[in-house]
Amino acid sequence: MGTAAVRPPLPPFTEESARAKVQAAEDAWNSRDPERVALAYTEDSVWRNRDRFLTGRDEIRAFLADKWERELDYRLRKELWAYTGDRISVRFEYEWHDASGQWWRSHGNEQWEFDQAGLMRRREASINDVPIAASERRLDRPA
Repeated sequence: MGTAAVRPPLPPFTEESARAKVQAAEDAWNSRDPERVALAYTEDSVWRNRDRFLTGRDEIRAFLADKWERELDYRLRKELWAYTGDRISVRFEYEWHDASGQWWRSHGNEQWEFDQAGLMRRREASINDVPIAASERRLDRPA
């Protein structure tokens, strides 16, 4: 394993390292850069995102590119829920608007599993969307 393939913090996680991993994920996703985000996952990473099932970085990258073409001005907050060994659980919410200008707040939970190099090999995400008015936004500071 080369140094380019190592993504600290590494398991087993402590509270401090789990919080750092969650913050790194939040920062990467808020970049809205599919390439940057995809590099945090193993080449054969397995995802469930809502009703979609993905395998591998190429599918993840394509999924994220499509997501951020539809979910405009996306802004995310993640919060550590629990951790143990090589797993982390988070709750999150993000806000975005569609092409018509309708704002949405998406709430969800994710379960993550990491390999020894700190790359995510599995992601399970359950997400629900709620329409909101622009005046109801909570995550409107710049990315």
